[in-house]
Amino acid sequence: MKKKIIILVIVVAAIFGGKYYYDMHINHNFETITEGKVYKSGVIPPDELPKYIKEHHIKSVVDLRFPGTGDDVNNPEIPEELTAEKEAIAKLDGVQYFNNGSDQVPQEHNLKMFFEIMDNPDNYPVLIHCYHGVGRAEMYSAIYRIEYEGMDPNEARQSTRFLTKWSSFDLGKPKGDYLFNYTKRKDSVK
Repeated sequence: MKKKIIILVIVVAAIFGGKYYYDMHINHNFETITEGKVYKSGVIPPDELPKYIKEHHIKSVVDLRFPGTGDDVNNPEIPEELTAEKEAIAKLDGVQYFNNGSDQVPQEHNLKMFFEIMDNPDNYPVLIHCYHGVGRAEMYSAIYRIEYEGMDPNEARQSTRFLTKWSSFDLGKPKGDYLFNYTKRKDSVK
């Protein structure tokens, strides 16, 4: 019986570890938020961007990274990488690049720029991304769901993770509390 439990634990760990590796390193945490409208991801190498952009007909890329986060271990946002992405996108016809460097919890100027992009129907479909695709990209995807799809803020917060408990989107954490208390704009565009 003990041997079976150990084997089961190993199999479950391999499945979840394999999915994590696939999402992080092969799929770049790419996820559909709303089919044909909004997608989110982590950094996609410039040579792979055209494939994702073509496959999903993406017209705008919103890059939430900015150098100097002070978190060089978890978010090593190197100016050359941002420039390489911007240059790769500039070579693609009909695709716009927007840099909206944001902290984990958005500031007012970030939201203003985000809404200017998302309020314009000509910008869709949109890819929102940060470094890993699981922090800021999830935050802005949740804000999108609240503002443009009418999702309840707490439901949008909970949609950021399979299990929000003990994550950075849990209540009592800055990102979780921000979304839980988020108030939709009065002039929101659908």
